[in-house]
Amino acid sequence: MFQSFYDVMINHGRWMLIPRGLGITLLIAFCAILIGSVLGCIFALFKISKDKRLHAVAEVYTTIIRGIPMATQLMIFYFVVFAPLGMQNAVAVAIIAFGINSGAYCTEIFRAGIQGVDKGQMEAGRSLGLSWSQTMVKIILPQAVRTVLPTYTSEFIALIKETSVASFIAVVDLQKACDNIRNSTYNAWIPLLSCAVVYLCLTVGLTKLFAFCEKRMARSDRSK
Repeated sequence: MFQSFYDVMINHGRWMLIPRGLGITLLIAFCAILIGSVLGCIFALFKISKDKRLHAVAEVYTTIIRGIPMATQLMIFYFVVFAPLGMQNAVAVAIIAFGINSGAYCTEIFRAGIQGVDKGQMEAGRSLGLSWSQTMVKIILPQAVRTVLPTYTSEFIALIKETSVASFIAVVDLQKACDNIRNSTYNAWIPLLSCAVVYLCLTVGLTKLFAFCEKRMARSDRSK
């Protein structure tokens, strides 16, 4: 068994493809969650807005993006939207596509968090002379952040796993790197199991890290 692992992964330095692919996976995931967070904040405010047009725009965005599989969205962005414009950077397209997709889910996460804050908080802020935006930033959003943090971190972890479809547009991420090893060695189980182990370690590690952060925040709130 060790000899097989050596021949497939160590020999000819094939194992180096995995950290390179992992780097691309993390780059896409981190950049996408940043884009998704910004879009989520904007469209969440649209959704709770009394302006029916803004609400309708947010509703259309979340309905379309959440209703189409990620792999299909990715190929639409690459082959239909950006290819005619001459954009051939598959990693950049993947970041944009995953960011827009994540934004739709972050919209619902943030909307639920904001609406989960007691309405009396807004009234209290306004009675103190704060504007709507000042009340939202100083009173509502800090409470909403603590509420949505577990769901938000789950979205980030799910996003990391979803990036495995980036190989559909020739991005050499972690999944594609292991596929390349499999194709060059005609051995399926060692590269695929290695890929699975890396994803598992990554998601379990992030889950533990986020859980630790949540506990620290909870202790900080209790100490106030």
